[in-house]
Amino acid sequence: MGLLIGAVGIGGVLLIPALIVLGGLGPHAASATALATFLFTGLLGTWLFQRRGSIDWGRTAVVCVAAVLFSAIGAVVAQAVSAVVLTRVIALCIVFAGSYVFLPIRPAAAPSSRGPAHERALLAFIGAAAGFGSGLSGAGGPLFSVPLMMIFGFPPLMAIGTSQALQVISAGAGTAANLHFGAVDFASALWVTGFELAGVLAGAKIAHVASPAQLRKGAAVLCLVVGAAMLLRTL
Repeated sequence: MGLLIGAVGIGGVLLIPALIVLGGLGPHAASATALATFLFTGLLGTWLFQRRGSIDWGRTAVVCVAAVLFSAIGAVVAQAVSAVVLTRVIALCIVFAGSYVFLPIRPAAAPSSRGPAHERALLAFIGAAAGFGSGLSGAGGPLFSVPLMMIFGFPPLMAIGTSQALQVISAGAGTAANLHFGAVDFASALWVTGFELAGVLAGAKIAHVASPAQLRKGAAVLCLVVGAAMLLRTL
């Protein structure tokens, strides 16, 4: 999963079904545990992007502030729904991650095309949606923030850089709420995180030598297959 996170940015969501099928965790524990590990992959990703000057901290701050409250709300809602409903939500998120890759990328909007207030409102909406979705599904903020930022015409590199810092905020807030319910499997989280971080480093190197389009399409197909299989299991 770390390899996919580093190479294409959308692979982390597959950690949840992996923990369910291979780790024997229930949907609530799997989503909470996966979200806890994303705190550390987010820290590493933020450091790697900041080294290259790829994070616009002014815009990122707006997204992160909006995500803090809504991530915790999403985690509380996740604990209130049934395992079947939560599994379906996670499966739909995975299908969304796979489907988005095949959509055409909208050209970046010119800075003059929207005023500062309009842009801040868009960024706040993106942060709130990504935070809530992350807390609810355990999928991590980038799964929601990157597509939304690109849909609204923000540059791809800015979207990916912002998502790294957002992952730290959304995962931290969501995990804090999950800890209240005791939903995090610390043994699994500790074991997975070490290998996940190694995968992120390797994936980042792969992303610079392989075809990004082919990597994203391969991960997208995997997401579509896994998401469809999860939906079928709940029927």
